[in-house]
Amino acid sequence: MSAQERRPEEDGRDFADAMWSIPSLLLAGMAIYGGIGWLLDRWLDMSAFFPIGIVLGLVLAGYLAYRKFSR
Repeated sequence: MSAQERRPEEDGRDFADAMWSIPSLLLAGMAIYGGIGWLLDRWLDMSAFFPIGIVLGLVLAGYLAYRKFSR
């Protein structure tokens, strides 16, 4: 659909989709990589991988959101 064929109400829907997608991506990234870090902590009997996994998940999900919505 070209820019001329778009209706104004679709622009609001795109914005709402982005506002739901970005926090969802960030939370999912933290949960998945934090979970992997927690499993590694349990398996290796350490305590460093959980916070590293949380931060890594947040950074990677933020990059994914930036790439997806910066067009």
